Amino acid sequence: MSDRAAAAIALEKRFGANNYKPLDIVIERGEGVWVWDVEGRRYLDCLAAYSAVNQGHCHPRIVAALSEQAARLSLTSRAFRNDQLGAFYEELIAVLRPAMPKAERVLPMNSGAEAVESALKLARKWGYERHGIPAGQAEIVVCAENFHGRTIAIVGFSTDPGSNGNFGPFPAGFRTVPYGDASAMAAAIGPNTAAVLVEPIQGEAGVIIPPPGWLAEIRRLCDAAGCLLILDEIQTGLGRTGRWLAAEHEGVGADLTLLGKALGGGLYPVSAVVGRADVIEVLTPGTHGSTFGGNPLACAVARASLAVLRDEQMIGRADAQGRRVMAALEAAALPGVVAIRGRGLMIALDLDARAGGARRYCEALAAAGLLCKETHDHTIRLAPPLVLSDEEADAIVATLARVFAELA
Repeated sequence: MSDRAAAAIALEKRFGANNYKPLDIVIERGEGVWVWDVEGRRYLDCLAAYSAVNQGHCHPRIVAALSEQAARLSLTSRAFRNDQLGAFYEELIAVLRPAMPKAERVLPMNSGAEAVESALKLARKWGYERHGIPAGQAEIVVCAENFHGRTIAIVGFSTDPGSNGNFGPFPAGFRTVPYGDASAMAAAIGPNTAAVLVEPIQGEAGVIIPPPGWLAEIRRLCDAAGCLLILDEIQTGLGRTGRWLAAEHEGVGADLTLLGKALGGGLYPVSAVVGRADVIEVLTPGTHGSTFGGNPLACAVARASLAVLRDEQMIGRADAQGRRVMAALEAAALPGVVAIRGRGLMIALDLDARAGGARRYCEALAAAGLLCKETHDHTIRLAPPLVLSDEEADAIVATLARVFAELA
């Protein structure tokens, strides 16, 4: 490690909160699927900032949109109107409408967690005012092993002890069922259920794909009960799984869909709740807001981010390259790998418990020029930017094969 890298790490450890355990790679620039550290070494990024960099690092069209808008107007607050917000709404709805017929209104926010919190508020307010739930009794059904963010309310219904340990007391009003269990979901939905909140694929849990038909059954159950289906597509949306929305794979449309990460093109935090007009319209002036939500800089960046995904056909690329990588991984028969799961360019490798943990593999892969992230001790996630070429896809598999053989 160079003196420059060591100094950067030392400063971070001295002055920063210790709430992350990053690999000791100090990155200073990126382009496409590649990043370079302060020592000039190049790495193929297989995390893409948890899908925030679907369009690739520093995409020139998105950089130009950010630069041009920042030089003209960055922030007004929502006390005034700006010339970017309405166009952002229109373009986002136009992109999503084929996959989500109920995409009628947009509530703009900043982070993914804010989008989730906003949806929880919407569901409760709608439940009381439109669904006849008695005051203070609204329930929202969630799934075990979920990851929806880090706020007090969200970690309160997490089943991960690392997320909610010593952070209580937590808000009430949530019921948790096993992910993928239709019978448990049916039993949990009752007259006071305002909404069901689920990830169409659980990313942080290790790219867990539910059984075929499960999402469609939840849609049917919600329709029968008259409650809302909220799909958290913050990681899975905007091309990651080879569709604009992961729910498209099951032909399911949500009442509210939550977006973030790639909506900002890896350059600026942008999130949104998109869905039914009659739900989003329960908000009236003063009932919800954000100083930065819907600011002109965010809107300009999001518009460019959506245009890049559409114009450069990145959704289809994610589907094709995901199939290519999955097939090559299956053929490679990596030693120590007991399961491979994926959809599009959202892929997980489960390691045998005797392999020594995923962290040591990620460290060895980084030394070989491939940046990956472990989750839940024995799983490695692969989620490169959607601009991945055939040669780069093959390089991922070749590097994995070499490193796994060395560690076997």
